[in-house]
Amino acid sequence: MPQQTVCQSCAEPMDPEDVFCGSCGASRDGRPAPGAMPAGWSAARAAADGEDHPPTLPNTPAVPAQGGQGGQGTPSAAACVHCGLRQVTADGYCEGCGGAQPRPRDHMEKALAGVAGVSDRGLRHHRNEDSFTVAATSLPGGEPVVVAVVCDGVSSSDRPDQASETAVDAASESLLSSLEAGTAPTTAMRRAIADAADAVAALATDGTRPIRPDVNAPACTYVSAIAAHGRITIGWVGDTRAYWIPDDRVAAEPFRLTQDDSWAARMVEAGLMGEAEAYADPRAHAITGWLGADAEEVVPHTLDFTPHVPGVLLVCTDGLWNYAEAATDLAYYVRPDARTEPLAAAQALVKFAVAAGGHDNITVAVLPIDPPPAAAAGAADDEEYDPTLPDIPVIGSPAAPLPPLPAVPPPPAVPPRPTVPPAR
Repeated sequence: MPQQTVCQSCAEPMDPEDVFCGSCGASRDGRPAPGAMPAGWSAARAAADGEDHPPTLPNTPAVPAQGGQGGQGTPSAAACVHCGLRQVTADGYCEGCGGAQPRPRDHMEKALAGVAGVSDRGLRHHRNEDSFTVAATSLPGGEPVVVAVVCDGVSSSDRPDQASETAVDAASESLLSSLEAGTAPTTAMRRAIADAADAVAALATDGTRPIRPDVNAPACTYVSAIAAHGRITIGWVGDTRAYWIPDDRVAAEPFRLTQDDSWAARMVEAGLMGEAEAYADPRAHAITGWLGADAEEVVPHTLDFTPHVPGVLLVCTDGLWNYAEAATDLAYYVRPDARTEPLAAAQALVKFAVAAGGHDNITVAVLPIDPPPAAAAGAADDEEYDPTLPDIPVIGSPAAPLPPLPAVPPPPAVPPRPTVPPAR
């Protein structure tokens, strides 16, 4: 398949058909686009305006709707956020400098009672290929239940942004319908993953693009969570993750609850490498599971557990966990009041990832969890109960240690050399 290249000016990934970089406007050979503002002027303008970040964070003014300005290539009265020229076309690019204007998906936030999520384009990608939603509904008995779905488009595939959005829409609709009908959470989760996989696979033959065997079909990774009665159900495919972060991080220990479908995870699982060594390898993030028409087999993973202490569940893309992979490291950046202020906690985590480099799209959803009274009381009455461990096997935890390295078989015995009779 055609290989992605990077812009010679700003290192932004470029698709094979791109003539100009969507981030800085430079041409494929690194030369500025006609009319582009020199980098020094742009930096000075940003400093004068008091901007200390690119236009991906919430205080960036949105691009006005392009109405009554003729065709897609007709410039409008909107001023370019990069160069200030009023030459922004309806497709969201400036004809003067070639820079992409802020889009609705560049930064998204959503908060409901009991769940919140934030997604940001980051600093290096020209679009946000992550997608998410959070939702709340009721079970047949009237009990509240919240849902979060997070998907990460596979950048090497066709239309990764559409793949992630399609998966989120299909999965959230499936989850809400199943839960409202009284379907068990684990069954609802597996059904939602199957529905999302079917929806993403259908994009390959939707007729919007010619079918090309040299281009990967639209694809994305997936993670979602259901929280009801203090019980959590998680489902995932790929390397989007879920973490359990307790309120009390002294008496209780944070944990990663998902195992990546990736090259590194397979090496660790097989006992061929330690976790640190595997994730330092250049092949570490090559995924082995995803949703899409060219996925050989979609194997959904599900997990259920009931925390015995209050805390939050984080579901996130690798744009966040790449900067704090271990649960204890990530927990350091989670606000102590995350359970009562989930939106503020999600905003803080996204800002942390942007400040750390923002090399990828960043998405995180925060679900506050209060354990059911019976579980909390049972934990308090059980003298042998260790509140630092959830009652599930977790990769790398004392409850489920990594498998030992395979034993090296002894070398085969070498038969003795035959005795040579003396010469006569």
